[in-house]
Formats: sequence, C-alpha cells, structure tokens
Amino acid sequence: MPKPSARVSDIIPSGKDGWEVHVEATIRKEAGEDIIMLSIGDHDFETPGETVEACVTAVRGGHHHYTHLSGIPRLREAMANISTQSTGVPTTADEIIATPGGQLALYAATQAVLDPGDHAIVVAPYYATYPPTFRAAGADYTVVEAHPQDGFQPRAEDIEKAVRPNTRAILINTPNNPTGAVYTRESLKGLADVCVRHDLWLISDEVYWTLGGGEHLSPRALPGMAERTLVLNSMSKSHGMTGWRIGWLTAPKDLIELLAALNLVTTYGLPDFISRAAAEALENGYGVKEIAERYATRRTVFLDAVRGLNNVTVRGSAGGMYVMLDISAIEPDCEKFAFGLLAAENVAVMPGSSFGEAAAGHVRISLCQPEDILKEAAQRLRRFTSSYSPSKESRTA
Repeated sequence: MPKPSARVSDIIPSGKDGWEVHVEATIRKEAGEDIIMLSIGDHDFETPGETVEACVTAVRGGHHHYTHLSGIPRLREAMANISTQSTGVPTTADEIIATPGGQLALYAATQAVLDPGDHAIVVAPYYATYPPTFRAAGADYTVVEAHPQDGFQPRAEDIEKAVRPNTRAILINTPNNPTGAVYTRESLKGLADVCVRHDLWLISDEVYWTLGGGEHLSPRALPGMAERTLVLNSMSKSHGMTGWRIGWLTAPKDLIELLAALNLVTTYGLPDFISRAAAEALENGYGVKEIAERYATRRTVFLDAVRGLNNVTVRGSAGGMYVMLDISAIEPDCEKFAFGLLAAENVAVMPGSSFGEAAAGHVRISLCQPEDILKEAAQRLRRFTSSYSPSKESRTA
C-alpha cells in the first residue's frame, strides 16, 4: 500500500504506551482465567438507571438528527453550570464546547493552542494519552517530573526551568491519574505564576474533580488564569458514563468559537438523544454523590488492607479512582513486578512507568472492583511481596 502519513505513524511510535500487562491480563481473563483486573479505570457498575431512562425517552421521542456543532444549547448550559461549580468561576454556555469524551476535549485543547513545532510542558506522572496527543498536534514537549517524596505535587521551579522561547502551554491533571494526588493551592499558585509571567496557556484535566479526597481547586479560579486556562471535563467517571463518550472543554469564548470549526471536520456534533440524556444527568446529578462515596469507601478499604505491608509505601492516593504504591524497595523494575504479580497471583496492575518516569518503581491500583475483591487483591499482594525474590521473578511470555 502507499506510505501512511508520518503524522499518524508517529502518534505512538512504538505501537504501545505501557499497556502490555493490561493487554496480557485481558487476554487471559477472556480465555476464562480468574484474573483480578486492577489495571484499568472503567467502572464495575452500570450507568445510573435515571440516565438510561432519559436516553430511552429521547430515542423514542424522535431525537435522532444532527445537532449543533458545539453541542445542543441545553447540554452546553448544563455543562456551564457544572463548570461554574467545579472551577469556582462563573461560566456561560458560550465558554463550553461539548466533545465525545474527555480525550477529544484534550485533543481539541492541544489543537487550539499548539502549532506544529511549538513546545509544551506536561507534568508527570501523567495519563498515558498525553504524549501521543501532543505528537498528534505536531508539537514538541518536555516532561517535568513531580516527585514521590513530595506526594507527587508539582514544583513550580522545575516547570519554569523547562520553559523555552517557543513554549505555549502546560498540561496538568488534578486529581491526578495515576497517582491520586490532589494538587494543593500552593502548588497551583506557583504554577499559575509561571503561566502568567510567561504568557502560557494552561490545560487542566479535571475529570476526577468529584472524586477528590480533599479540596478541589481549579487553577482557572486563580488570579489572571481564567483567560488562559482550558479545563477538560467528562461524565465518564463522575456520572458513571464511560461508554457514552460525553465530555467538554471550558475555555475563553473566543477560543470556543474557533473550536466549532474543529468539530465541523471531526465529530460533526454529538448524537441528539445521548446529549439530552447527558443534560438531564448533569441537571439532576444522577449518580454523582453515590459514585463519589463508593470510591471514597473503596480507597479506605484498600489502603486499610495494605497498611503495614513491608517495604511498600503509599504515595498520593488522596483522590480519583486509583491508589499508587511505591514498590521500589522490593523491585525497582515496576513492569517486572507487575508481570510477576500477574503470573503468581492473577492480579493485574499497571506499572507506574506507563505514566512517566516519575512513577517508575510504583504500581497503580484501580479501585474499579467491589470491596471484597479489593480485599482479596490486597491479600494476594501481601502474599506476593512477602515472598518476592527478584532473581526468580520474570515476565511471562
């Protein structure tokens, strides 16, 4: 066949981005093996029934046609109200563009603020799609590591050192995936100061804002930041709607107007019936409180179960759907540890290095399992770590 474009070929140059353990565990589970899947952040429960019924009603009501490129007015209004609540900044519908999930909101944000050859900074640990999304925009980027000993809080001075003359944007995620760290006011104020002094955009991924273990502060609320902050949000985690693909971007009005053209040549809008169900879910908060409470309980249950685990340290883990464990005192190679745990105990976790070198020597534990399974996984982890021998553990084929 003719040669494909370098742009697409280079999005994920190696064809992978650290998901090998999860892929192997999935294959084994689909083959009938009893694998405890703690490697992916997809809810183990269904979308709230009220949301499902709202969608059925919309389908039966004949809402099957094209919609506004930026989202139907009712949906954008509902998203604006949630953005006002989540960021603390009064937000109007013309500062919102609806997208098929948070990932498309990230793609839209990078396309909006970065030209090919521009430079961006991403704070690590980061979600695995961040680097390839920059590559899809043709942008160069520098990874700035947040340190485990700081609870994975970003250091403004480290970020400032990475600023170049062609730097245009910084990307952060709080509450953080994979670490569960909730960025503090002090950390965000330092970051905001860098953005203002160097006239940078800030892309702030806040899809886990309802699942925080403390105060959620959006950098959009800090002085001088509303005009330069793009906030990513999604209904996947907060409303139990991962497969519905509903997200949005909050940004200055002028930028949102430009982004309608991106939807014109990509998504051409969202399905009408899904949009109406999503609007109703946002207006009524279907599932939000219950889901937040469920993950808070699971986090406590799992952390209690691993408390006192020899040579294992909890890092971050204040919010979101994940717990981050530092296993470097047992095995510095976290991918080797994860494959060994899968082989010996049938427990799948994500190697921290999948999310940047800042998380190397760690494993990410997804809390997307019932409490009894999380307790069982903790017992298996305890058994595995107590008998671990680096010389005998190896990756399975």
